[in-house]
Amino acid sequence: MDIQNLRWWGWGTLDREYPVEGRKALWSSLQKWLGLSDETIERETPPVSLEEISLRPSRLDDPVLASLCALLGERAVRTDKLVRVCHAYGKSYRDLMRIRAGHIPNPPDAVVYPVDQRQICSLLAWAAERDIVLIPFGGGSSVVGSLEPPEDDERPVLTLDLASLGRVLCVDPISRVARIQAGARGPEVESQLNAQGFTLGHFPQSFEFSTLGGWIAARAAGQNSVGYGKIEDMTQAVRVVTPAGVVETKDAPDTAAGPSLLHVLIGSEGTYGVITEATMRIHPLPVVQDYRGVLFRSLEDGLAACRELVQSADMCPSIVRLSDAPETVSYAVLSYEPRGLRGLADALLQRYVKVQGYDWTSGNVLMLLGFDGKAKQVARQWDRALEICGDYQGCSLWQSIGQSWMRDRYVQPYLRDMLLDHGVMIDTLESATTWSNLMHLYESMATALKGSIPISGGGPGYVMTHISHVRECGASICSTFLGRQVNDPDHLAKQAQWQAIKQTTTDAILAAGGTLTHHHGVGRDHAPWLEKEVGSVGVHGLEALKRTFDPAGIMNPGVLLTP
Repeated sequence: MDIQNLRWWGWGTLDREYPVEGRKALWSSLQKWLGLSDETIERETPPVSLEEISLRPSRLDDPVLASLCALLGERAVRTDKLVRVCHAYGKSYRDLMRIRAGHIPNPPDAVVYPVDQRQICSLLAWAAERDIVLIPFGGGSSVVGSLEPPEDDERPVLTLDLASLGRVLCVDPISRVARIQAGARGPEVESQLNAQGFTLGHFPQSFEFSTLGGWIAARAAGQNSVGYGKIEDMTQAVRVVTPAGVVETKDAPDTAAGPSLLHVLIGSEGTYGVITEATMRIHPLPVVQDYRGVLFRSLEDGLAACRELVQSADMCPSIVRLSDAPETVSYAVLSYEPRGLRGLADALLQRYVKVQGYDWTSGNVLMLLGFDGKAKQVARQWDRALEICGDYQGCSLWQSIGQSWMRDRYVQPYLRDMLLDHGVMIDTLESATTWSNLMHLYESMATALKGSIPISGGGPGYVMTHISHVRECGASICSTFLGRQVNDPDHLAKQAQWQAIKQTTTDAILAAGGTLTHHHGVGRDHAPWLEKEVGSVGVHGLEALKRTFDPAGIMNPGVLLTP
């Protein structure tokens, strides 16, 4: 991917943006939800220019740089400003606040692009000998602070970009597995698999920019995880280069050979070593993808339908996503349909919903439900699904909702950049729990967010939530919150505002029995809570593994495990 075309200060590429045409209700709704003034809406605060950013010089002296270039080749070692800025942070709210302000006190000293595993092995040995920190880098989409050099570590830092390792190495159509290099981005994975009639089925919102290695390192979940599983369900074997040597897990569907080393490495976030490739379970390309909307009168009715859909032996949905009432309202506000008859803004659909006695602006909730497969199989699944939804007063909204979601699912992150330009704080928190505890966790998260946003100076705020990644025993909860940024030009004040909300809500999540994170990893942002998740003995066990795989402590220090 051409780094010149990337938004180093935000999400995605410079040639794309969030479309505002036809979204007349967007700004008026934001004013109502957040108490924004006309002046705030009209005032735009763009990020600083690249020229305004002052980076400290690289701490790698000429002899060390010469040695590094001799090891990898001169073209594989870069110390220019744009590359160092693009690799300084991930894409979390805190990251964007700092980079938009030009605050990059601790950039990587160089970025390296090894071309194969042999070079990575040599690089780790070279770095360990010189006590140089290494940070593995896939697509740079981390939202939990997994890519930032440590603040209080005076050692030089190299970011190890895996962009050159982007191939599907082989496909076994009989076993339905594929060996794939870790630097392959989502579109690269799918295009190469699709050409042979297969799909991985992993489609996170970051799909266009994130990589296979990053997905595995963070235990990610794609939006179709109901049908295809999370990344740990798809990963059959991994190869990881550690400072202590190469670790390769057994390429077998299952094993009883002791505790799973595979699952120790999945979710390790670059703290043990560098994932270079993995054997992934793949699926035949579906002939049909039929995704539709179903409207329910209450969250409780929608949840009951969700649960029955995944607990029924004859049902195999690919996606089940239930939005609460505030998020359902946001679909109407954000609908982008200046022409045609698709989406929630479509007048015909609005009239139909009203005639049926529903109203998505006053308490009703929207389910996105979809099935992949052969045409007859999908048709049978939908017949049964509509029976189940009908038992809970679900109103089918046809395929236009699914088509609208499919079209816009990767463009939503661009909206965040536009909102940040206008002083709007926006972020997400996610967790997971059992069905019996789900409403309790939902209410605890929502209460914590709704209480902490005004206290932080964010105005009334707006909190919207969806339940997704559903399984027979439970589901994930993801809340997006919006508020006014504090009226202070200092990015530190904005970070403190966000941190107060994050602290209060994360404490509430853990107190309510939720997991610390369902699909974003731990990073630096969640590391202070890890002991509450796994216990002190569990933390000691992870620390012992760290010392085994990385004796010199050069791999992504401060991520996952606090120093």
